[in-house]
Amino acid sequence: MDQQRYEQLKMGERGVIVSITAYIILSLLKLVIAAATNSEALKADGLNNVTDIIASTAVLIGLKLSRKPPDDDHPYGHWKAESVATLVASFIMMSVGIQVLYGAAHSFFDMEKKAPDLIAAWTGIFCAVVMFGVYRYNLKLANRINSQSVTAAAKDNLSDAWVSIGAAVGIIGSQFHLPWLDPLAAMIVGILICKTAWEIFREASHHLTDGFDEKLLEDYKSTILNTFGVKGIKEIRARNYGNNTVVDIVILVNSKLHLQEAHDISTIVENVLIQEHGVYAVHVHVEPNSVTGPTQKTLNDKNSLTD
Repeated sequence: MDQQRYEQLKMGERGVIVSITAYIILSLLKLVIAAATNSEALKADGLNNVTDIIASTAVLIGLKLSRKPPDDDHPYGHWKAESVATLVASFIMMSVGIQVLYGAAHSFFDMEKKAPDLIAAWTGIFCAVVMFGVYRYNLKLANRINSQSVTAAAKDNLSDAWVSIGAAVGIIGSQFHLPWLDPLAAMIVGILICKTAWEIFREASHHLTDGFDEKLLEDYKSTILNTFGVKGIKEIRARNYGNNTVVDIVILVNSKLHLQEAHDISTIVENVLIQEHGVYAVHVHVEPNSVTGPTQKTLNDKNSLTD
């Protein structure tokens, strides 16, 4: 199981490397054209890609660290390094987004601003097409390996494509004797960068603080309660280790069952969650159904055994 997960992380690294390569080429292209055409919007877009290089490098390092096996001070492995890297990437993106907003706002009030050359707009459109292709590649890869960081990278790729389109629209608009549209587009770029950074930060922090999707928990409950021998669920909790899910369950079984029979039911529950839901690890505690109390939550006794 671990080897399969490590291979998935290695595949995730491939997607991040594709993103980094695209960002290096496109950021250089944008910054050179922006300097030649005096375009604030394209310059902001290029700076956005520079931050993407740094953020993607952080994610790549996180994916590599996640593949390290457990050791003395990390008995559960290094899976959460992926989430930490994603969090760091969001900080980098936010800082540059604020910088872009500041520069664009300063340029917006520059009354001597001239409209940039139209080649800047064509550069933005070309880069948007390239980034949309990278987005499609990474999204497909993220869904295949269920990786939080590659999903974040794909979202960033799509955001970058829209940013480039926005920059191009602003540049084209500035040609109609409205030079202030170029810095206005740069300001919109800055806002989009900050918005993407916030969304990535929120998701990564949710994982790191052991937040979990309630709908998935309901799906797990339904599967468990349809398992023969399970009379109810007293408690269920789940958390994420990178792209891995760990579930802790307290199930209720017939109080007259032998220890081996109760153990067999818990093993079936573990295997069902792993096979049907791709859960990485399941910890099952068994309690007799005859034990009652104010905290007990018997959710379903459809498959209960007769006492």
